[in-house]
Amino acid sequence: MEFIKAKTIISSYATNNSWFGNNYNMNIYKGCCHGCIYCDSRSECYRVENFDEVRAKENALALIARELKSKRKTGVIGTGSMSDPYNPFEKEFKLTRGALELIDRYRFGVSIATKSDLISRDIDILKAIAVHSPVIIKMTITTTDDQLCKKIEPNVAESSQRFATIKKLTDNGIFTGILLMPVLPFIEDNEENISSIVKLAHENGAKFIYPAFGVTLRQNQREWYYNKLEERFPFIKEKYIRQFGNAYECPSPKAKELWKLFRGECDRHGIFYRMNDIIKNYKQGYKDVQLSFFD
Repeated sequence: MEFIKAKTIISSYATNNSWFGNNYNMNIYKGCCHGCIYCDSRSECYRVENFDEVRAKENALALIARELKSKRKTGVIGTGSMSDPYNPFEKEFKLTRGALELIDRYRFGVSIATKSDLISRDIDILKAIAVHSPVIIKMTITTTDDQLCKKIEPNVAESSQRFATIKKLTDNGIFTGILLMPVLPFIEDNEENISSIVKLAHENGAKFIYPAFGVTLRQNQREWYYNKLEERFPFIKEKYIRQFGNAYECPSPKAKELWKLFRGECDRHGIFYRMNDIIKNYKQGYKDVQLSFFD
């Protein structure tokens, strides 16, 4: 794996962030080898060359330690928005684990998005952080069908493994749920899939599911996605062109019906799905701590 130079890894403080209440963002790795056919991070606007090649930021842990020590406000550090922090190289290099140890030491919270079951390795540190600060884990799952999962997300843990990981995390008291996004039109947007995701989420202890019934497409990401559709889902590309043209937002034609079904099933099982409710419940009891200043 190549190491690249970086001046900073953790962003500036943000107040009242509407995306899972993150106050900071952290990306240790650049690029991703999961091979998901829909990945928005391939878009030109992010300027990630050779996206399928994972690189790590040089002296990452020393930089993170310096930055955390210098922050005047504690808060929740989000990671996983641009590159999965639990890529295969993490097994050897343990940079995400090292970052979590620093987050614990300096008493910050953490918000992790991943598709990997490797996160269960770090349950011990996540539990330690949760003693003093908010912790939320967001496991992306868009289908319960492992065969379909392998077509759309070929180089990562199958859906069944991700559900099992959710159970491990929640059994250890870690606030964990599902990012149900994107729900790919004409591939995953059916009642059976949505109902089964909610059912398995409930059975495995998920606290929340946050959905998006559709997909966004822009720039070279669209080209990549359409090429993969032609390889793995014959005739679906033509449906997209007819339905969406060159639109950035490509909502499922069944979005209203699926939302109604989804909401009813979540209400029945006591699963949170509104962002405000998710943030409120995973941060409950931590508010005063997270607004404190270092001495």
